[in-house]
Amino acid sequence: MRTQVKRDDVKARHAAGIFFDTHVIANPINTKEWIVFFKKKAGRSFFLVDDNEEVESFAHLDGLIDELRDLGIKNAEIHC
Repeated sequence: MRTQVKRDDVKARHAAGIFFDTHVIANPINTKEWIVFFKKKAGRSFFLVDDNEEVESFAHLDGLIDELRDLGIKNAEIHC
């Protein structure tokens, strides 16, 4: 079972009418950075990963919000 999703996958799913609950959390490895995960029904969740399939981490929340907008995401829950 996949537990990650790339940017293009997120855009394609949005285009197909498939939406997720989007959550932003502190990176457990480096709490000064942020990571994104998407929750789907039935308890499944997916982390946003880069082209190397590494969990994408963001140093600044502003840049992360811009990235979410670029992906077409209009709502996200931020966990501090």
